[in-house]
Amino acid sequence: QVQLVESGGGLVQAGGSLRLSCAASGRTFSSYAMAWFRQAPGKEREFVAAISRSGVSTYYKDSVKGRFAISRDNAKNTVYLRLNSLRPEDTAVYSCAAGGRVGAVIDNYDYWGQGTQVTVSS
Repeated sequence: QVQLVESGGGLVQAGGSLRLSCAASGRTFSSYAMAWFRQAPGKEREFVAAISRSGVSTYYKDSVKGRFAISRDNAKNTVYLRLNSLRPEDTAVYSCAAGGRVGAVIDNYDYWGQGTQVTVSS
Protein backbone atom coordinates (compact mmCIF):
# COMPACT_ATOMS: atom_id res chain seq x y z
CA GLN A 1 0.00 0.00 0.00
CA VAL A 2 1.30 3.43 -0.94
CA GLN A 3 -0.17 6.77 0.04
CA LEU A 4 0.65 9.78 -2.11
CA VAL A 5 0.37 13.45 -1.18
CA GLU A 6 0.94 16.21 -3.73
CA SER A 7 1.96 19.79 -3.04
CA GLY A 8 3.28 22.83 -4.86
CA GLY A 9 0.34 23.85 -7.01
CA GLY A 10 -0.90 27.40 -7.27
CA LEU A 11 -1.77 30.36 -9.45
CA VAL A 12 0.92 31.55 -11.87
CA GLN A 13 1.06 33.84 -14.88
CA ALA A 14 1.68 32.46 -18.34
CA GLY A 15 5.39 31.89 -18.83
CA GLY A 16 5.92 31.22 -15.15
CA SER A 17 7.16 28.13 -13.35
CA LEU A 18 6.12 25.80 -10.55
CA ARG A 19 7.55 22.69 -8.95
CA LEU A 20 5.13 20.01 -7.84
CA SER A 21 6.11 17.42 -5.26
CA CYS A 22 4.55 14.08 -4.44
CA ALA A 23 5.53 12.48 -1.16
CA ALA A 24 4.97 8.75 -0.78
CA SER A 25 4.53 6.73 2.38
CA GLY A 26 6.03 3.31 2.90
CA ARG A 27 9.44 1.78 2.43
CA THR A 28 8.96 0.43 -1.09
CA PHE A 29 8.86 3.69 -3.05
CA SER A 30 11.81 2.68 -5.20
CA SER A 31 9.93 -0.39 -6.42
CA TYR A 32 7.27 1.72 -8.15
CA ALA A 33 7.22 3.52 -11.44
CA MET A 34 5.82 7.00 -10.91
CA ALA A 35 3.83 9.33 -13.10
CA TRP A 36 1.96 12.61 -13.22
CA PHE A 37 -1.45 12.96 -14.81
CA ARG A 38 -3.69 15.99 -15.07
CA GLN A 39 -7.37 16.68 -15.48
CA ALA A 40 -8.87 19.94 -16.65
CA PRO A 41 -12.54 20.81 -16.03
CA GLY A 42 -14.79 18.89 -18.39
CA LYS A 43 -11.92 16.86 -19.83
CA GLU A 44 -10.56 13.36 -19.43
CA ARG A 45 -7.58 12.70 -17.22
CA GLU A 46 -4.44 12.72 -19.36
CA PHE A 47 -0.87 11.55 -19.03
CA VAL A 48 1.79 14.20 -18.46
CA ALA A 49 5.05 12.46 -17.51
CA ALA A 50 6.43 9.22 -16.09
CA ILE A 51 9.67 8.00 -14.60
CA SER A 52 11.09 4.53 -14.11
CA ARG A 53 11.92 3.00 -10.73
CA SER A 54 15.56 4.00 -10.95
CA GLY A 55 14.88 7.37 -12.51
CA VAL A 56 16.95 6.56 -15.57
CA SER A 57 14.04 6.57 -18.03
CA THR A 58 11.51 9.35 -18.43
CA TYR A 59 8.51 9.80 -20.70
CA TYR A 60 6.47 12.90 -21.58
CA LYS A 61 3.30 14.01 -23.29
CA ASP A 62 4.35 15.68 -26.54
CA SER A 63 2.96 19.08 -25.62
CA VAL A 64 5.06 19.32 -22.44
CA LYS A 65 8.37 18.06 -23.80
CA GLY A 66 11.07 20.64 -23.23
CA ARG A 67 8.91 22.54 -20.70
CA PHE A 68 8.25 20.00 -17.94
CA ALA A 69 10.75 17.74 -16.16
CA ILE A 70 10.00 14.75 -13.95
CA SER A 71 12.50 13.53 -11.39
CA ARG A 72 12.57 11.42 -8.26
CA ASP A 73 14.54 11.10 -5.06
CA ASN A 74 14.20 7.56 -3.77
CA ALA A 75 15.96 8.43 -0.52
CA LYS A 76 13.22 10.99 0.19
CA ASN A 77 10.33 8.92 -1.22
CA THR A 78 9.42 11.87 -3.42
CA VAL A 79 8.74 12.48 -7.09
CA TYR A 80 8.83 15.96 -8.59
CA LEU A 81 7.43 17.69 -11.64
CA ARG A 82 9.05 20.93 -12.72
CA LEU A 83 6.73 23.02 -14.87
CA ASN A 84 8.35 25.78 -16.93
CA SER A 85 6.97 28.13 -19.58
CA LEU A 86 3.46 27.50 -18.35
CA ARG A 87 0.50 28.14 -20.63
CA PRO A 88 -3.19 28.71 -19.81
CA GLU A 89 -3.94 25.30 -21.35
CA ASP A 90 -1.78 23.68 -18.66
CA THR A 91 -4.43 24.62 -16.09
CA ALA A 92 -5.63 21.43 -14.40
CA VAL A 93 -5.54 19.33 -11.28
CA TYR A 94 -2.23 17.46 -11.31
CA SER A 95 -2.11 14.05 -9.64
CA CYS A 96 0.77 11.70 -9.05
CA ALA A 97 0.45 7.95 -9.39
CA ALA A 98 2.46 4.85 -8.50
CA GLY A 99 2.43 1.54 -10.30
CA GLY A 100 4.31 -1.50 -11.41
CA ARG A 101 4.89 -0.54 -15.03
CA VAL A 102 6.13 2.79 -16.33
CA GLY A 103 4.31 4.40 -19.22
CA ALA A 104 1.43 6.61 -20.28
CA VAL A 105 -1.39 4.15 -19.64
CA ILE A 106 -3.60 4.98 -16.67
CA ASP A 107 -4.14 1.28 -15.92
CA ASN A 108 -0.41 0.90 -15.21
CA TYR A 109 -0.92 2.76 -11.94
CA ASP A 110 -2.53 1.41 -8.81
CA TYR A 111 -2.15 4.25 -6.32
CA TRP A 112 -3.17 7.86 -6.75
CA GLY A 113 -2.86 11.08 -4.82
CA GLN A 114 -5.66 13.60 -4.33
CA GLY A 115 -4.13 16.14 -6.68
CA THR A 116 -2.96 19.72 -6.57
CA GLN A 117 -4.48 22.58 -8.57
CA VAL A 118 -2.37 24.44 -11.11
CA THR A 119 -3.93 27.56 -12.59
CA VAL A 120 -2.17 29.55 -15.31
CA SER A 121 -3.50 33.01 -16.06
CA SER A 122 -3.04 34.69 -19.44
